[in-house]
Amino acid sequence: MPRSSWKGYLRLSLVSCAVALYNATSTAERVSFNTLNRKTGNRVKQVLVDSATEEPVDPAERVKGYQVSKGQYVMVEDTDLEALKIESTKLIEIEAFVPENEMDPIYLDSPYYLAPDDRVAEEAFAVIRDAMARKKVVGIGRIVLNRRERMLMLQPRSNGILATSLRYPYEVRQDAEYFSGISDVKLPAEMLEIAEVIIDRKLGHFEPDKFTDRYEEAVVNLIRAKQAGQVFAVPETPTPSNVVNIMDALKRSLEAEGADAAPIRRPRAVSKKAAPQKPAAAQETRRPKARKAR
Repeated sequence: MPRSSWKGYLRLSLVSCAVALYNATSTAERVSFNTLNRKTGNRVKQVLVDSATEEPVDPAERVKGYQVSKGQYVMVEDTDLEALKIESTKLIEIEAFVPENEMDPIYLDSPYYLAPDDRVAEEAFAVIRDAMARKKVVGIGRIVLNRRERMLMLQPRSNGILATSLRYPYEVRQDAEYFSGISDVKLPAEMLEIAEVIIDRKLGHFEPDKFTDRYEEAVVNLIRAKQAGQVFAVPETPTPSNVVNIMDALKRSLEAEGADAAPIRRPRAVSKKAAPQKPAAAQETRRPKARKAR
């Protein structure tokens, strides 16, 4: 079991239980680099210096500062921040529940796993978890992480709860700033139908096990080649450009996917006007014409 990043209590009204929070993701497996001196090959250390005297500053003499005006700072000690023990430091209070389909993905930040911290907590934890699952809702609470209070979304997941920290509105840029200048384009029905066929041919299921970090693989191959004293050949990748003839590109895409490039025709609309009925006698005497052999 990995080490928890936070321990405290989960509370719904008068029901509470001890819980532990774990990081759901990790970048430890990624290739990382150190900064070296090109001449000696030794690692380089970063030294913090005074901006005026240019003298190195000892770690014991470093302190946080908030700039109130140019060159003027308010010093804030670590002990000052540690004294700010608000309720969410050790307690996740579920303040509200919302339908899970109403959560805007842009507000989702970092994922965590929330689990009971002991056997005694399992029953109360299960009540909160299963009740949310049956109602198809997610809980909204608060938690202090890295000395900052964050909003938290609680969502049932397997036998535990997926806890995702949420961004505040001031941290999210509104899409109107970027999308308002996009003009409304009326597309031909045939274009959309061909695009839908291409989508259908590529339709599948979400299988993250098949995800491949091609850049990470290229970096590993580069390091191995350099370690062996070999020259690493970087494959050339063509740069895409804006397509001028969209319909032609769609048809060629169908060919590439193994489909017939013939245009897809929409079925004709059935006429609402009733066809005139022929006399019954004429219907009885007329015989169907013989079809010519092809």
